[in-house]
Amino acid sequence: MGLPCSVSNLLRDHVTLEVEGIDRMYLNVYVPKLQTDFGVVRFFREHRGAIFASSTLMDKITRPYVEGIAGFARRAGIPVLTFAKGQRKDDLAKEHLSRFKGKEGVLFIGKAQEKASVFRTEKRRNSNTGNAYPWIVRSTAMVNQFYFYCVDEDFGPFFLKYCSYFPYNAKLCINGHEYLKRQLGKEGIAYEALDNGILSCANRGRMQEIADALSDEKICNLLAKWQQYLPYPFTQDDAAAGYRYAVSILQAEFSLTQVLDRPVMGRIFFEQVIRENLDIGRPEQVQLIFERRVTRRTPGRFRTRVITDGVTPTLHADYKKARIKQYHKEGRALRTETTINDTRDFNIGRGIAPKLRQIGFEANRSLLDVQKISHDCTLGQEAFEQLQRPKTQNARRTSALRFADTNVQALFGALVLLRNLPNGFSNRDLRLPLAQLLGEQGAISQARMTYNLRRLRLHDLIRRIPGSHRYRLTDLRVALFYSRLKARLLRPGLGILLAQDPLTLPANDPLLALSKAVERRCAAAQLAT
Repeated sequence: MGLPCSVSNLLRDHVTLEVEGIDRMYLNVYVPKLQTDFGVVRFFREHRGAIFASSTLMDKITRPYVEGIAGFARRAGIPVLTFAKGQRKDDLAKEHLSRFKGKEGVLFIGKAQEKASVFRTEKRRNSNTGNAYPWIVRSTAMVNQFYFYCVDEDFGPFFLKYCSYFPYNAKLCINGHEYLKRQLGKEGIAYEALDNGILSCANRGRMQEIADALSDEKICNLLAKWQQYLPYPFTQDDAAAGYRYAVSILQAEFSLTQVLDRPVMGRIFFEQVIRENLDIGRPEQVQLIFERRVTRRTPGRFRTRVITDGVTPTLHADYKKARIKQYHKEGRALRTETTINDTRDFNIGRGIAPKLRQIGFEANRSLLDVQKISHDCTLGQEAFEQLQRPKTQNARRTSALRFADTNVQALFGALVLLRNLPNGFSNRDLRLPLAQLLGEQGAISQARMTYNLRRLRLHDLIRRIPGSHRYRLTDLRVALFYSRLKARLLRPGLGILLAQDPLTLPANDPLLALSKAVERRCAAAQLAT
């Protein structure tokens, strides 16, 4: 079996299993009505009937809640551990999980001091009477956080972390691949697991259906189930008055795992990708992946890093606070995963929303699509020859897009800058890049750019977006083919050929044969070499 020569061939012929789904999801768990100072005041004065709202009233809730955690652990025989500074909590969880034999339960409770947003009482004075009175203000403090590391029958290992101070905000961390493994096991479907994924499965279709079915409702039901079991800071009267927990996304990872038939294929993939895509994270290119327009005012970083750990590289492309990571997982699978740390980067609220899932999965697929096109941009002979001839469309004639034309090469080079593709590009957008590629000062004129756009449009390489003066590129392949052929074959090849003295080349050197062939063709045409 021959080795694939392109990313497109590798992903088409050497992927034995493919699964798309939620990976890790880190959720903020909070009581919406208790996130502002006025909300806290209403809780104590209007709901609980206090004359003043103060931190003293908070302490009357906190002490019983912390004591309830200690009593819960003692009755259930659950170890309570204090995390050491720098200790990896996940490693400790894996150690306890390896000894756990039940279907579900609490592995251990971990305690750590961490900074948290809290409410404090501040003494103020009435400007008219001079009398002092308490006032609730938002602040931060180092307080105890209690980590409940648990195993759920449907979701597998997860943790729920509660702040021990009012308003007792929490964090929930789940793993979609663990959910998938549990569901496959419950349905009796044979599978082989990766550390955080699936290597093989007896029923691939059903596996993907299960991954797709991990809904917002199921995640919220998991939270509600364990909040009923674990110590809870609020009373039933509080819940009846609307003081209930809600969830929002702090971090979400959406993954695409493609298992390869041979380990060497992963290495080949990255050798090909690194050659082309060291600059995927440039602002011009990253928005093709995330479908978000990047301007000079857009905050955040936009870059790509290739990290080499041992012999297998990892590719990172950043957009604002989001990241696409691509790596060779356990030497067996290509993992492409999008991590979204701030949903507002995509004009979405922090609530769990199907739209966010769509953005994450589309980002993974778009990255792979760009990589495949970039590595497989060959044109057929007929398509190439059509570009070398003038074209008439609806009685309108335009000139050829000849490969040897310097202006055409620069025009396609400007189009390869992918910054304008998702939202389209205008006459103005291309004028400066084209001038730079042609070595001209300033931007080229609007009329000259209009002429170039007309040529591209009549050759069916761009189309106008209805109701606007913007265009979309219909086929990136043509622009890449022109640019790659010149940059990778003709320019370096001719440079090597012209730098060599034919008299010094070995008799069997291909360059000598090429040089003699060129001389014969030029002599036949009565041209000087």
